[in-house]
Amino acid sequence: MPTLPAINQAYLLESLIDLLQTPSPTGYTELVTSLLADRLKSLGIVSQVTPKGILTARWNGENNRKPRALTAHVDTLGAMVKEIKANGRLKLTQIGGYPWNTIEGEGCTVLTSKGSIRGSILLDKASGHVHGDAVGKSERNGETLELRMDERTSSKEDTLKLGIEVGDFVALDPRVEHGDKGFIRSRHLDDKGGVAAVLAAINALIAAGLKPSQTATFHFSNYEEVGHGASAGLPPDLEELVSVDMAAVGEGQTSDEFHTTICAKDSGGPYHNGLTLHLRELAAAHNIPHKVDIYPYYGSDGEAYWRAGGDVRVALIGPGVDASHNYERTHMDALVSTAQLICAYLLS
Repeated sequence: MPTLPAINQAYLLESLIDLLQTPSPTGYTELVTSLLADRLKSLGIVSQVTPKGILTARWNGENNRKPRALTAHVDTLGAMVKEIKANGRLKLTQIGGYPWNTIEGEGCTVLTSKGSIRGSILLDKASGHVHGDAVGKSERNGETLELRMDERTSSKEDTLKLGIEVGDFVALDPRVEHGDKGFIRSRHLDDKGGVAAVLAAINALIAAGLKPSQTATFHFSNYEEVGHGASAGLPPDLEELVSVDMAAVGEGQTSDEFHTTICAKDSGGPYHNGLTLHLRELAAAHNIPHKVDIYPYYGSDGEAYWRAGGDVRVALIGPGVDASHNYERTHMDALVSTAQLICAYLLS
C-alpha cells in the first residue's frame, strides 16, 4: 500500500479562504469557477466548463480500467431580490434551504448588472426603541425580514435608480476567521471546505510525483444547494463516484469538527456499501482520523447523480462542520484528514 503524501496545510488554508471570500450563491458561480480553474491550472490540471456552468477536469491515471470521479460543489446558500418595497428596501427569496432567522443581522452584497451594493438583512421592526416587544415576538420569515442597503433610498423609485431589479442575486457575507487553534469560522464551509480538500489532495499528489491509480474526473457542481448539481457533467464511463461534502455535527451524530466522516446513509437512503467499506478500510489502513455517520436531514450530489440515472457506486465523505447552514465552523484537522482520505482513494 503506497505511503500517503503530506498535505500542505498552508496551501489548503489559502485555497479555502480564497474560495470563501468569492461570492457564489447558486446560479451566480462564474467568479468562483474561474478562481478554481486558475488554481487547477497552476497545478497543471486543465479544466473546462459545461454549458450549465459545471467545472470538470480529467487526470489520466496509471490505467483506465475503472474510471472514477470526485464531486464537490462550489455554490452556496444565498438569496435573490423578490420585490422592491415601497420604503425602498428589498424583500428576498431564499436560495437553498435555511431558516430565515439564521441570516438576521447578516451583512450582504446585492449583485446587480451595474455593480455591487452593500447592505444588511434585518427584521422590518428591528428597533426595540421604536417597536418594543414586537422585536422579540415577530416571526422571522420572508415577509418580515428585509434587506437594508447602504444607500440613500426611502422609496421604490430611489432603489430602482440604483440599478437594482427583481432577480438580482444577494451574497451573504462569509465572515471568515481563523487562528492558531486551527478552527475556521465562516459561512459557506458547505461545501468550500470540501472543494479546498480536493485541491489540497491534488496538490499533495503532484508535489510527491504521484498520480491516480485510475483515471479520475474532478467535478465541481454549481447547483447542489437546490438539488440537481451533479445530475449532469459526469463522463459516461464511470465505475465509481465519491461526493465530497460537509459532515453534519450536532447532537446524536458521531461526526465532529476534527475528523473526516464517511456517511453510510442520509435522507436519500444508504450509499453503496462496497464503496463505503472500501473508504473505511483505506482510512483505517492509513490511520486517517475518521468517523462513520448517518444524516437524516441531508442530501448530496451523489444522490442527484443517482436520481439522474447514474449507474455507478456512490459514496460520501467530508469534513465535520458545526452549525451547518448557519454561521459554520470546522477545524484544520477535519480538512486535512479529508484530503488524506481523498489521496488514499485516488491511489487505491
